[in-house]
Amino acid sequence: MRAIEIVKPGGPEVLTLCERPMPTLKAGEILIKVHAAGVNRPDVFQRTGNYPVPPGASDLPGLEVAGEIVDGDLSGSDFKKGDMVCALVQGGGYAEYCAAPIEQCLLLPKGLSAIEGASLPETFFTVWSNVFDRAGLANGEVLLVQGGTSGIGVTAIQLATALGHRVFATAGSEDKCRAAESLGAERGINYRNEDFAEIVKTATGGKGADVILDMVGGDYIAREISCLADDGRIAMIALLGGAKANVDLGQILRRRLTISGSTLRPRPVAFKAAIARKLRERVWPLLESGKIKPMIYQTFPLEQAAQAHALMESSTHIGKIMLKVV
Repeated sequence: MRAIEIVKPGGPEVLTLCERPMPTLKAGEILIKVHAAGVNRPDVFQRTGNYPVPPGASDLPGLEVAGEIVDGDLSGSDFKKGDMVCALVQGGGYAEYCAAPIEQCLLLPKGLSAIEGASLPETFFTVWSNVFDRAGLANGEVLLVQGGTSGIGVTAIQLATALGHRVFATAGSEDKCRAAESLGAERGINYRNEDFAEIVKTATGGKGADVILDMVGGDYIAREISCLADDGRIAMIALLGGAKANVDLGQILRRRLTISGSTLRPRPVAFKAAIARKLRERVWPLLESGKIKPMIYQTFPLEQAAQAHALMESSTHIGKIMLKVV
């Protein structure tokens, strides 16, 4: 099969089209003929040598795919051969065929294309796990999303808005701020020339955000603490701004604040299967009704994965960057 491999750590140019053997299925896995795959920031980190592949996972990049089930033990499942599914995988998505744990697969939402379906798993699993499960965003609470026009950001804004929450989002330009607002954010905040902490506090009558989805870290943490409501929670999913921060621990104690972090890729199948069940129940109906829409910025053919990574690193995109395989 054709695939994209990382020949050595480096820039986008190290992504190379190659021929690889077909995946060997493990117990509980199915084989998907890949129609499309998503490009995500962890793929970039893996390419640069900063995100080790979990033991037993494919060394090929790609954490989400959509395509046709062509093989595997489907007994006891709701799937059959020929079904179009999307799947969260530990790796191997940049290829014509990909093995996926059956419990991490979901039927494509009705009315969505393979490109749209492949844009869903990585961001929706991540947002649901961190914003709703880990941080426990509850009825009537306010969410602040850092990086509101990233793939994660557009998902978090739309999902929280559809579930009735007030949402604020940061972005790096006026155009991106308006895009965040068009997706449901009450206010897009330009982090280059505006103080997100001050704006969120003012807009909430001094209370602050109940939950902050943070992919920045670094010196953002102290500012985030200053605009958290009492009993507020920060859910960290990346460290684009650095791994070290100076924080006022007194505020954490006095105001009962929580800072948590997680990465999804190394978690066990059972953990991800539980998220898949919640997405099927709570989120898939919102996608099928059109209340939430996949945000596709640009699609590249598989052999142009390097160009897709260059676009990702430019941070000029709004929404998802995709690879078309067939």
